[in-house]
Amino acid sequence: MTGSARGRTGGSRYGERVPLVAAAVCPHPPLIVPELAGAAAAELDELRRAADAAVARLLACAPDGLVLLGTGPATGWIAPPAVGSFRPWGADLSVPLPAGRDDDSPLPARAVPVAGDAPATADAPTLPLSLAVGAWLLARHRVGVPVDAAQVAAAATPAELAALAGQVHQHRPRVALLVLGDGSACHGTKAPGYADPRAGAYDEGVARALADADAEALLGLDPALSARLKVAGRAPWQVLAGAARAAGGDWRGDLTYHDAPYGVGYFVATWEPA
Repeated sequence: MTGSARGRTGGSRYGERVPLVAAAVCPHPPLIVPELAGAAAAELDELRRAADAAVARLLACAPDGLVLLGTGPATGWIAPPAVGSFRPWGADLSVPLPAGRDDDSPLPARAVPVAGDAPATADAPTLPLSLAVGAWLLARHRVGVPVDAAQVAAAATPAELAALAGQVHQHRPRVALLVLGDGSACHGTKAPGYADPRAGAYDEGVARALADADAEALLGLDPALSARLKVAGRAPWQVLAGAARAAGGDWRGDLTYHDAPYGVGYFVATWEPA
């Protein structure tokens, strides 16, 4: 499913104007990494192509910095260096957070250590899965700009989400966001969360919001229902929505992938100023 539309995010609720120049949304299934999928790697070729195109489109907007954002065990910024490991999913493969940060550009206040999906080392803590996949996606491109990373807990409060949304622009004149998040894991009896009849309508609503660049629709996603439907992307999407709303003006959304090949909703979309 693809589509594009324009939406108005409205005025800022987060103080000063945020110089957000573009955003991309991608899912973070471990099987997007071919080494983890093995003989089934071709089943997600379409998703990989869509994600690669979204990242390329993001970088083509010539940002001064990129923020990688996904779910994790806490809410806050990840102090580099950090490494994504796919060992818990069956491959002795790791990918570092891309280098290129400016020495004179510290992370926003209250950076947090990472308690990821695999044991961390003292020198390079392990990224949570969402950001490991994000780092893997970036590694397929010539990034060329500083990359910061932030994680957001599923139980983060609206105030925490708003605060993180207001920080994405700090220390960068022009910022792009790469947001990692999955939809409902309840599409069918073989899905990780088993079947839930509400999953289809929920993910269709997310798809429309991403296609329409509808920040208000994303901000309106219900945390309790999202948790019951095992949605991993709700909190990161709401940070995206908050950052776009803070930036203000008209935004154009383009949804280039929407499917649930393994019973989990996956979306690829880009948002750019209209």
